[in-house]
Amino acid sequence: MLHIPCYRHSRRSRLMALFKELFFALWFFLPAAIANMMPIFAAHWKFLAKYEQPMDFGKSYRGKRIFGSHKTIRGLLVGMIFSTFVLWLQQLAVQHIGFVASLTDQVNYATLPILILGPLFGLGALLGDAIESFFKRQVGIKPGDGWFPFDQIDYIIGGAIATMPFVTLSILQYVWLIVLWLVIHVISTFIGYKLGLKDKPI
Repeated sequence: MLHIPCYRHSRRSRLMALFKELFFALWFFLPAAIANMMPIFAAHWKFLAKYEQPMDFGKSYRGKRIFGSHKTIRGLLVGMIFSTFVLWLQQLAVQHIGFVASLTDQVNYATLPILILGPLFGLGALLGDAIESFFKRQVGIKPGDGWFPFDQIDYIIGGAIATMPFVTLSILQYVWLIVLWLVIHVISTFIGYKLGLKDKPI
């Protein structure tokens, strides 16, 4: 009997595999992405004004500020707290929501050290952003001016490196992570520009 391959089933399987990879890339790096956004909001929280000290403590290198006045201890602390909170919520979701667990089984969330890995997501993301700011200043790019694609991937690389001692993904997973969050960053920045929330589209 002639066997006819089920191409439709094969295509559906590939699409599901792709969806799972994209969902995991989105899910896994969510704590770092939230941490990267929090300093903008924390800057308006008056009760944290005493932590407004710049991360570089006002120091300069070659006549230029190391990180700048916008990279503050307040933003770093708030980012680390929120990345930990998001990771804790993710752990609960994986434990209680079946489809989330099935889409994120590349990592055993039940055994992740939340109080270590959570802060590392935030620390890595925000230090990655700060280090990129250092190089940006050294090459003469003004604060607020774009430096594509480094502005878009600095926190991604920082967050990935910081969490590697506890969670190591495959090369393909890291590629998906960088590509997906780069696209999300570009789209969200463009939307913010159209809404008048951003000065530049990228």
